[in-house]
Amino acid sequence: MISFFGGGNMASAMIAGLLARGHAAREISVIEIDQAACARLSDRFGVTATQHADDALNAQLIVLAVKPQQLETLAQSLSGRLSSQLIFSIAAGIPTAALSRWLGGYRNIVRAMPNTPAQIQAGLTGLYALPEVSDAGRQAAEALAGAIGEVVWVAHEAQIDAITALSGSGPAYVFYFLEAMQEAAQRLGFDAALARKIAQQTFVGASRLAQASDEDPASLRARVTSKGGTTERAIAHLEAAGVKATFIEAIAAAKARAVELGQS
Repeated sequence: MISFFGGGNMASAMIAGLLARGHAAREISVIEIDQAACARLSDRFGVTATQHADDALNAQLIVLAVKPQQLETLAQSLSGRLSSQLIFSIAAGIPTAALSRWLGGYRNIVRAMPNTPAQIQAGLTGLYALPEVSDAGRQAAEALAGAIGEVVWVAHEAQIDAITALSGSGPAYVFYFLEAMQEAAQRLGFDAALARKIAQQTFVGASRLAQASDEDPASLRARVTSKGGTTERAIAHLEAAGVKATFIEAIAAAKARAVELGQS
């Protein structure tokens, strides 16, 4: 049995992924304070969705999918009511030390950082488990996260901040470059629909090629960059503008902000 506290986009993505993998709807429950949201979840997925939390404590796996600012109140309401359930938190920026404290010292906790492509089961989720989590608990956490895409474990919780900067925020970086490429296509005379298709398929095709190849990105880029050609001119322009260095610095800034949010 899996219970979700919160029925927003990420919880919905996880539920959809679990059902797609053959998990029975009757084994999933959602606790959601919004009555209309409960009705939508029940209609869409066939799961039990309720405003009452008592039954959720019977689950072996409890997913905390509420907003970070709501987590302390929720965790305190669960304090003293847990026995051996695995707590799986997707609340961004909330360290396990704080969550454990709010739960009255409970330590069977996995912290997760998914990203938005989880909505189409193409996400990447970073996972960190406290030492008290058993091998079975880690397997359960990986199975849940695996329902929405790829999974990576980190050995140190501080690395979750790096996952946040790289992968959690990463889709926005891709959309940013897609936006720029689409705008460039329109300036070159293509209408918006065709510009979007050109930009998107170029990203999709290049990403698939990178996944299928054993070569690193620099080698793949070199294969496209003929001496004296159009690609070389474009790359030289980007390098002169410091785009790569600025992009690396931007990811470092995102990581620093993730640390700040966790500390606050």
